[in-house]
Amino acid sequence: MPAFDTDLSDPWIARAAALRKTFHTDAVLRDEAGGRPLEPVRLLRKSGLLSAAIPAEFGGAGASWRTVLRVVREFAKTDGSLAHLFGYHHLPLHAVNARATPAQRETLLRASAQGHWLWGNAGNAMSPTSTARRDGDAWVIDGFRPFSSGSHVADRLLISWENPLGLRVSAVVPQDRAGIVIEDDWDGIGQRQTGSGTVRFEGVRVGDDELLGQPGEPLTPFASLTTLLQQSVLLNVFLGSAQGALEEARDYTNTVSRPWIHSGVDRHTDDPWVQRKYGELAIRTLAATELAEDAAAQLDAAYAQGRDLNDADRGQAAIAVATANLYAGETGLSVSSEIFEVMGARSATTANGFDRFWRNTRTHTLHNPAEYKKRLLGTWLLTGAHPEPALYR
Repeated sequence: MPAFDTDLSDPWIARAAALRKTFHTDAVLRDEAGGRPLEPVRLLRKSGLLSAAIPAEFGGAGASWRTVLRVVREFAKTDGSLAHLFGYHHLPLHAVNARATPAQRETLLRASAQGHWLWGNAGNAMSPTSTARRDGDAWVIDGFRPFSSGSHVADRLLISWENPLGLRVSAVVPQDRAGIVIEDDWDGIGQRQTGSGTVRFEGVRVGDDELLGQPGEPLTPFASLTTLLQQSVLLNVFLGSAQGALEEARDYTNTVSRPWIHSGVDRHTDDPWVQRKYGELAIRTLAATELAEDAAAQLDAAYAQGRDLNDADRGQAAIAVATANLYAGETGLSVSSEIFEVMGARSATTANGFDRFWRNTRTHTLHNPAEYKKRLLGTWLLTGAHPEPALYR
């Protein structure tokens, strides 16, 4: 689709575009099956994309967030699950970059770049459902965490628990550490291959050298970018889903759809109603794309400041990301639903799989209610106050 052509001048985007074509061949079948996308993840590792954003000093390519998020968007044009897994892979990497000791950064980031590790998480901050006790020279973790995206196919996990003072503690461990049980119980209507279910901890031993940061340490503006990165990943899943839905709908309308019996035209594409509807959907998607690009640029500018990032610059980036996230979510929902009106009744089959775009977008937007984003933006407009760093802000 010319209006949404991929910029292949970036070699990482070119690799993602090539992978997208491969992922597209069985995207509908894999979405229906759910479970673990083992072959796509193998191809993702082979592509080198998992190491692209790791700083060059540790063996990566130092790719920008703009590049990373464009890759997320490219994958979401056909497979929201793989877009989600690739994007969320970067959240633990940021945690290491922002909170680890110099020695930990050297060890973990270099090994990740060399091994093309895929990172997952089992530390949902909204569910304090795991605890630890001291046993000799290690911590022993018990309990569980829900919504553990990527845990089922990851090489390393960022896990969390609450200590006796109620403070959150995090650590980096191998996914196959004894006592880690991947339940594979995710049954969402969308994002069906993300493994966003339960990880259970049954006496998992964690060494002090695997802990990330100190419990209760002040949250710096740089460390708090995790939320903005997460929201940026999601908004590009929404946007890529809208772009992919529009592209697939356009192709279907041109080749399969038949004109309505009362339209007075011989070709469905000559119906003024169909033309107007596609125009509306394209305008919304183009606007969402511009907002996403601006948010990515502001995120890159904030990230480049590293530990020198201040509250004001972090806050300005938060406004840009919230705006883009809100509009991309609403656009993704409307586009992925309204395409059926102009494709026709025969498009609404399981075999076509066009519904995956709506299901993927709907699943994620429910975790991130638009109402509260609108209030944040309204407060900023009325008072000039940036959102305080917090979950989903």
